[in-house]
Amino acid sequence: MTDTDIYKTISHRAEGAYKEKGSKFLAFAFPVFTEDEIKEHLTKLKKDFYDARHHCYAWKLGLDGNRFRTNDDGEPSGTAGKPIYGQMLSHELTNILVVIVRYFGGTKLGTSGLIHAYKTATKDTFANATFVERTVNTSLVVKFDYGVMNDVMRIIKDENPEIVTQDFNLNCKMELSIRNSKAEMLVSKLRKLESVRVEVSD
Repeated sequence: MTDTDIYKTISHRAEGAYKEKGSKFLAFAFPVFTEDEIKEHLTKLKKDFYDARHHCYAWKLGLDGNRFRTNDDGEPSGTAGKPIYGQMLSHELTNILVVIVRYFGGTKLGTSGLIHAYKTATKDTFANATFVERTVNTSLVVKFDYGVMNDVMRIIKDENPEIVTQDFNLNCKMELSIRNSKAEMLVSKLRKLESVRVEVSD
């Protein structure tokens, strides 16, 4: 994917599972946008599956590839978090958290067995997931006088941002959301209109 403001993630929570020599690997994937969301999901799963031996996970946020984390949660180093993360990369996903809850079955699987188990559980989750493309958007607040309403609406029709809220009283105000790559053009056109004020936030 070459566009810098478009990415692939999952639309909603998905689940998968894998069993090997008595051990159960229960996998959960979530679309996420902040580290706070990630913490909430982890806390809930650890509470729901408090009797499990391990809660291993990986997550990735943003488009630059720098915001990610893997956690083996007591499994041998590199046998859990990295295989999960590897599946995220091979599916070109971001803004995603995958947690795998392991119930130990009494038989050790060895390094290669663990890597295979965590990788396969993740793949099963993704097989049950719905992938979606989303855009990275810029938010705008546009304030203007009633007299330039038609001009503002013409630009909005041309550039087609999402209208989040609108309030057309004496002083008009609209909240808009538009793909990053199209934001500059929209802002430029709006600011050319008299009495229009545009506030931009990422």
